[in-house]
Amino acid sequence: MMTSTLRTTLVAAAIALAGLGASSAARADSGTIRINVLKGGWFIGASGGSGTLTFRGRTYPLSIGGLSAGLVFGASQTYLSGRVSRINRPSDVAGVYGAGGAGAAIGRGVSAIVLTNEKGALLELSGRQTGLMVNADLSGLAISLK
Repeated sequence: MMTSTLRTTLVAAAIALAGLGASSAARADSGTIRINVLKGGWFIGASGGSGTLTFRGRTYPLSIGGLSAGLVFGASQTYLSGRVSRINRPSDVAGVYGAGGAGAAIGRGVSAIVLTNEKGALLELSGRQTGLMVNADLSGLAISLK
């Protein structure tokens, strides 16, 4: 049987731990991100590019790479910009972002996507895509700080 003091201690510890998680989320900040990605493929696709993260008044260079598998034909270049949120430090943007989707681009098109990595960073991006690309695939995008 649990004593009253032990029960009170456990409840206080649980409340303190819950408060730590909430305060960490409450301190999370946001920034802006711009990326330029080249993608090409024939069944299996590869992508690579670069970008910048602007966070708390500083700009950080980014490196981007990825793979996709499924129905992938063609080549395209995509320029995306937008907001990154739920980050506490620039390194929170680094990680693997996964997506599944289908689409086609002939000439110029508009692209928008929302992605999350394993650290909880949320990317909300939009921009333009040029080239000839048809895809119905699963893809992963890895972003790292240079």
